[in-house]
Formats: sequence, C-alpha cells, structure tokens
Amino acid sequence: MTKPNMQHDLLYGKIKLFAGTASPELSNEIADYLGLTLCGRDVLQYPNENLFVRLHNSVRGQDCYVIQSTTAPVHENLMELLIMIQTLKLDSAGRITAVVPYLCYGRSDKKDQPRVPITARLVADMIQVAGADRYMTFDLHAGQIQGFFSIPGDVLRGFHILKSYLLEIAPNLHNPVVVTADLGFAKKGRVYAQLLHTGLAFIEKMRTSDINNPVSMTVIGDVKDRDVILVDDEVNTGGSMVHAVEILKQHHARDIYMVFIHPVLSQDGPQRLAELPVKQYITTNTIPISPEKRAFFGDRLVVLSISNLLAEVILRANRGRSVGAMFNE
Repeated sequence: MTKPNMQHDLLYGKIKLFAGTASPELSNEIADYLGLTLCGRDVLQYPNENLFVRLHNSVRGQDCYVIQSTTAPVHENLMELLIMIQTLKLDSAGRITAVVPYLCYGRSDKKDQPRVPITARLVADMIQVAGADRYMTFDLHAGQIQGFFSIPGDVLRGFHILKSYLLEIAPNLHNPVVVTADLGFAKKGRVYAQLLHTGLAFIEKMRTSDINNPVSMTVIGDVKDRDVILVDDEVNTGGSMVHAVEILKQHHARDIYMVFIHPVLSQDGPQRLAELPVKQYITTNTIPISPEKRAFFGDRLVVLSISNLLAEVILRANRGRSVGAMFNE
C-alpha cells in the first residue's frame, strides 16, 4: 500500500495545537496521540488582571485548535479562550477550532423566568465573534445549545469513552439496573441501559407543600437488591447525587456506581460525594480534577481520558473526513 502524502491529505494546512492554561494535561495527551508538539505561546496576567497572549511563531494559513475547558475560574478561562482565538485570527490562521471539552453556562439555555438572560447563547456568540470557525465540545447540558452557534461543530458524547469500562465491569455486577439522576436525563440513560442490556429506572423529584422540605424524591422502577449504575451528565456541588444515593439506599439498592461526564465538583462537592456509600465514581477528564479533590475519593475514583477520541476527531476534521463514521452514525 502506498504511504499517503500528508501534504496532499491536508485541506486547511498543518494542524497547530494550542493549549489553554485550564487543560494542560489533556492538551499534552492529544499532542502525543497525534505525534505533534504543542505550539508555543505566552499567556500573561497583568497586575490589573488583564490577560495578554503572544504566539511564538506565525500560524498564517494553518489549521489551528485551541484546547481549553471553561471551568473554574470560569471567567478567566473563558476570556483566555476568546483572546487566544482572536490572536490566531489576527495572525491570519487558515481555520480556527475552539476545542472546549466543557462549555460553561450550559444551564443558562432558556428564559425560564422573567428578566433573566440566556447566557449560553451569549457564550456561543462570543466564541464566534472572537474568530472561531468551528467548535468541538462534549455533552452539552441541553441539545438546543447547538442552535446558538451559527458555525459548524462536533458535539461528542462521553458515553463513547465510558462504555468500554462499563462493559468491562458489568459481568461482575449483581442484576444491574441503570438509574438516571432525574427525568431530564432519561433519554440518554436509555442508551446506557441498552448497552448493558439492563433495566432502566429514574429518580423523580416532586414538589411538596412542606416549606422546610419543598422537594421529595422517589424511584420509578425496581432497584431492590440490585447493583445500580447511577448516571448523569455533570456533577457540580453533588446535591442531587447525594439525595439520589440516599433514596436508592432507602429502596434497598445494593452497590452503587456513580457515572458522570463532567466532574465540575465545586465547593464542598468532593467531600459530600466521597462520604456516600458509593462503590465507585466513574467520570472523564473533560475537566481536570485537582490532587486535593482526588484525595477525597481515594481508589474509588476512575477517570477515563477523552484525549484519544478528541485527537482522532481533530485529525478527521483536518483531513475532511466524517466524524460520525467513527460511531457508525
């Protein structure tokens, strides 16, 4: 077989990878997979907290990818992403892709009360105005956020990262059942249940007249004497998951495996979650987890890397090949 001519395969120039300060380890893993070196850049913060970005080399006509999760500190990381995109634009990059494993403000996706913003739309607008030609991300909180962008993008699913590990542990589980942390995740939960050939149950929140306890929870489905795979898209302070685990135990569930894509883990979330009677916490590195947070969980925490999948998507985007074909879509 004739070795492909790399220059002829490229549609938008050579791949140039730029790492934001929020995702250094993930960026290095992506670069290693692609056999590339991260491009040099300086990111400086002045005493007045203004950010400054400078590229070490020209990117004129090149295919540039900025890898940056917009996690805490959210506004600093978001501004850094925008400034890096604009810096590449002003240096005449051939194409710029914002690679944002976790996109901030995903929960602000609609006007659900008077006099409130739709901040997810604002973030999408800012990424475009900064100069991005494409975007890549994982598991948006709501599908309609894709409609806030007028540039093409790839919204990938962490499910494709998690499924191999879940299939590996499934044979050792006792009569397992997939449980979604709320009804809003039910459709995605069914995908997990179909993968593992298990039943599906749901945690339901119900409003009550009790002022001190306005929300009660129950389980729709059978979890008694069964191992539970509790799934959600992201975990922030852990409040919903804490209540979900409590109600599952009240319904006599056996071992619980908590599965989520985005480990936001803010405030005292890590400590609250680690105190739960959970067998294993399974997540991804769309957001880096600090050593301090990891210490709460010990060896019960399993973090699966999105780097290879993301690197392959970058490669396919650069060569103009289908991303959906990776997942038989």
